[in-house]
Amino acid sequence: MAQLTIQVPDELANRLQPILHRLPELLSQLLEKNTPETLTLTNSSDTTNTYTEVLDFLIKQPTPEQIAKFKVSTQAQTRLEDLLEKNHNGTISEAENSELDIYEQLDQLMILLKARAYSVVKKF
Repeated sequence: MAQLTIQVPDELANRLQPILHRLPELLSQLLEKNTPETLTLTNSSDTTNTYTEVLDFLIKQPTPEQIAKFKVSTQAQTRLEDLLEKNHNGTISEAENSELDIYEQLDQLMILLKARAYSVVKKF
């Protein structure tokens, strides 16, 4: 078995610590489920930052009111608007289309969370 050594930021190392024993399995699953374009995309700082933004928000165990009010950063919103415009104009690349898919998945997740949050808030 080969041994790999990588350097990652301390914050990422801390987040990986609980799943370190599963890292080979998770990397294998990642490679099986993604194309080279998607893997390149997931390293895109915009997409990674947006995922991190949403995850960091959810890790804080927000109240239903906070979930209902949540918005992504201006940077993430601007990137999404750029991708949507390229898609509308028919000038979107395959990698950008994959990136747009990721934004859409995050949007669907937040829509479902907000719908649940609204239903909880309305009960009170």
